[in-house]
Amino acid sequence: METSDEAAAVLDAVRAYHRSRRTEREFVPGVTEIWPSGAVLDEDDRVALAEAALDMRIAAGRSARRFESVFARRLGRRKAHLTNSGSSANLLALSSLTSHLLEDERLRPGDEVVTVAAGFPTTVNPILQNGLVPVFVDIDLRTYNTTAERVERAIGPRTRAIMIAHALGNPFQAREIAQIAEDRGLFLVEDNCDAVGSYYDGQVTGSFGDLSTVSFYPAHHITMGEGGCVLTSNLLLARVVESMRDWGRDCWCEPGESDTCRKRFSYQLGTLPQGYDHKYTFSHVGYNLKGTDLQAALGLTQLEKLDSFGEARRRNWRRMREGLDGVPGLILPEATPGSDPSWFGFVVTVDPEAPFGRAELVRFLESRRIGTRLLFAGNLTRHPAYLDRPHRVAENLDNSDIATDQTFWTGVYPGLTDEMIDYVVSSITEFVKERGAVAP
Repeated sequence: METSDEAAAVLDAVRAYHRSRRTEREFVPGVTEIWPSGAVLDEDDRVALAEAALDMRIAAGRSARRFESVFARRLGRRKAHLTNSGSSANLLALSSLTSHLLEDERLRPGDEVVTVAAGFPTTVNPILQNGLVPVFVDIDLRTYNTTAERVERAIGPRTRAIMIAHALGNPFQAREIAQIAEDRGLFLVEDNCDAVGSYYDGQVTGSFGDLSTVSFYPAHHITMGEGGCVLTSNLLLARVVESMRDWGRDCWCEPGESDTCRKRFSYQLGTLPQGYDHKYTFSHVGYNLKGTDLQAALGLTQLEKLDSFGEARRRNWRRMREGLDGVPGLILPEATPGSDPSWFGFVVTVDPEAPFGRAELVRFLESRRIGTRLLFAGNLTRHPAYLDRPHRVAENLDNSDIATDQTFWTGVYPGLTDEMIDYVVSSITEFVKERGAVAP
């Protein structure tokens, strides 16, 4: 886009403003807060937002279309559809599998979807919201993912799909589980919200499932403030996702466009009269879950930094892992064999036999201004929202229960410095030593 002299002057002023606001703050242990996650925003991000605002691009437009195209190529998918959040992306991805356009393959109320008990609820909620039945499987306590063997054992006569998230950036056995899905005639929805830029078996995560989803919330690998995306290489599913995202309409015109198909007043669908306006013909029960150009403009500049952000996450995680290696009383995380994670966080489980518990350690860290988070919901089946909901537990959820009681994580996001990581390591080590934990 050509930039007018007036707009160029404003954008130059925005750059100057950004530089004037940028100050390098000294890290003061125990005073400076160490966040578990957060957005890293630079001058180009601020300018991208300002440029979109100057153009008054307040709805989805050219930046949204460009982001969808670039991001789809980055993840090796044919189509990407921007949404207003990762949670909406999950809802759309699973809901698309209920479409009448899938005919006999569509998911119907009462069908089962295999999922993981220990995770974030928005991976599971769409299953229930569509009248389907979640089948919960357990996790391992070092990768925090389930396994292909657990998934296969969970499949029953009514199972029609699998929907699993990569845990804290650590890929699950995506190729093996995708193969199980193909062999059993099941759909696979790959929740990639915490793992953009991770690899499994040399292939980028988000490229294994029939559909995959991403979140652009500030805690995630790149941010739009809010935002998400659904990706697929199945053109029929892409069409359904777009329809459900855009009110459920049958029309595929972009905002501000009309008659893209050149037969806007020539359709006869449902029991509507011949020639009823295609822009107001609805083929699905849908929503309005679109993103905006302001979000996409930020997403485009953030996407340019995805590789460097991933390098920082990996570096911070390795520094934590090496620093805590051998500290007694802790179960430390491990990458899934064959994977290269772009880590979302550094997850630790306090050994149930340790002379201290998670609550004590978390309180100690928080008192030092070190931010912590639990493994999201832990065992979802224990939460009030799910106690009376239809579900099936495939096998015991022992590790999910341990994670509920004993697991937490700290940050590795690119905004953290070596000094901050070292302070987290020394604080944990000091706490364990004071509590008298002894190495086995």
